[in-house]
Amino acid sequence: MTSDTPHASQSDDQPTVNGTPELTDEELEFLNSLFDLARAGDGDRLLPVLDQGVPVDLANHKGDTLLILATYNNHPALVTALIGRGADVHRLNGRGQSALSCAVFVQNEESVRALLAAGADPDEGPVSARAAVDMFGLESMRALLDDPELRA
Repeated sequence: MTSDTPHASQSDDQPTVNGTPELTDEELEFLNSLFDLARAGDGDRLLPVLDQGVPVDLANHKGDTLLILATYNNHPALVTALIGRGADVHRLNGRGQSALSCAVFVQNEESVRALLAAGADPDEGPVSARAAVDMFGLESMRALLDDPELRA
């Protein structure tokens, strides 16, 4: 887990590692299940958990956020819902990819539009959305990225 993942409620006697509360196996299993819900596009089960206080920018050990996983797995309705709950559209995973670069790679126009409208930068990160366009010859995606009317 990355340092930005939620931690169990800390009591004075809870074990810590470098000042961060240790999570139980059950807590880790629960958090990992949230990543599975994002991959599956299961907003009916994921969104209520976020609404109860689990951080929308929860990230796994690879730096993949719920938004990045939902985007990469072609779930534009969940992408829009996560953006609506404040997901960071500028966040990069451990490979330098953003949700927008993932949306471009999987050629999901609806997700690209939603991310651009939320302020995602096509040039952000070492593996930017524009780099993905150039690398894979995704000219239809280039047209979206270059459309000034789609920007926030």
